[in-house]
Amino acid sequence: MTGRRRTSSTYLPGLLTRHAKKGVLSAGTAVACASLLAGCGVVPGTTGGVGDDPITVMTWAPENTKATNKSGMPAFARAYARWINARGGINGRELNVLTCNDHNDSVAAAKCARRAAKENVVAVVGSYSQYADSFFPSLEGAGIPYIGGYGITNAEFTSPLSYPVNGGQPALLAGLGSALADCGPVTLIRPDTIAGDQLPPLLNSGLKAGGHRAANDQRAAEDATEYDGQAARALRATTGDPADEGCVVPALGDRTGTFMDSFRRAREDYPDVRTATVLGSVDQTVIDATGGASGPYEGSYITGWYPVASDPRWDGMKQVIREQAFGDNRIDPADAGVQTTWIAYTVFRKVVESLGEGEVTADTVTEALDDGLRIGTGGLTPTLRWKFQDKLASVGFPRLVNANMTLQVVRDGRLVSARKGFVDTTKTLQDADVNY
Repeated sequence: MTGRRRTSSTYLPGLLTRHAKKGVLSAGTAVACASLLAGCGVVPGTTGGVGDDPITVMTWAPENTKATNKSGMPAFARAYARWINARGGINGRELNVLTCNDHNDSVAAAKCARRAAKENVVAVVGSYSQYADSFFPSLEGAGIPYIGGYGITNAEFTSPLSYPVNGGQPALLAGLGSALADCGPVTLIRPDTIAGDQLPPLLNSGLKAGGHRAANDQRAAEDATEYDGQAARALRATTGDPADEGCVVPALGDRTGTFMDSFRRAREDYPDVRTATVLGSVDQTVIDATGGASGPYEGSYITGWYPVASDPRWDGMKQVIREQAFGDNRIDPADAGVQTTWIAYTVFRKVVESLGEGEVTADTVTEALDDGLRIGTGGLTPTLRWKFQDKLASVGFPRLVNANMTLQVVRDGRLVSARKGFVDTTKTLQDADVNY
């Protein structure tokens, strides 16, 4: 027991629906303008009107911290703005991207959200933060949609103003559990945080679907500089029966590589085990840095949300990087954060295009999404369309509309597809005990 308070949603019963809120704002604005026409200005979340006014959005992520860093996400967002503006903007309007560092800190995350409201952004797009309980209240109060978060918290799949483009940790871990159902004992090493507390039941849902018992749940500090003791403990838990090869699953974000350094040293004294993890904890650069084909990830299953980075469906994203961020080593086209940011901005661009000559505000963007706009992403995800209650509402994820994952494997030091196409984890998650 950690004594932490678990929260499945930031939704407030009194929160106005987007259509209702728009009506209230319109009526209030009309009254104000009628009585004081000259003083009628910009309402929160608006670009200031129609025509050629810039469209302002924000992207945030942790940078320069001792734990997980996602500097590629805001860097790519700025590159995307330069790229789209060089092509005339969106519907002829300049895209203005603000960025914010959430520092892996709840106070900083809240400050980013308050700044978004103060700056009248029309959406927060393609962002990463573990502190949804800190930033969603400000976004909800200002009526600002959150498009394409990384999917690291449950609140991203419950808030009525969240529009996730992937299945987040639920899809990755449920899919990984299914893939590891033929393992012996499974040990999950995960952060000793509130976000980390949400991971074991997700992995166990996939293991259960394959007839496997629950994983050993092993907590670890997310900012440790070594994990020698944790690695030895995980190996002891998974090698009790040499004839039944176990699996070790580190899910420590940027510290997964640190864990694997300790694990590689410790495993020499134990029988063989398999390793597996989720994309975001490991990518091709990490595999290369840890020895490639001779490293600890060889043969590992790794689940992701999207096709492998070499897939031609990523050519549009790579064009942006080539033209506007060539040489920026923060932006890796194989990074799941950068990929999510590309998809999130693709969604946002299509929403704005759907508005035509109309006003672009937080309200009109939200209303377009809530009215059932169907958005294609060039095959990187299924067609996206958000409803207030979707298939996974019964297990606490009403906003999760894309439960697809891809299964990849490290073969000869390269991350390649282990199974053709997407795997839909909806049924696995529907049977999961994750509704806390």
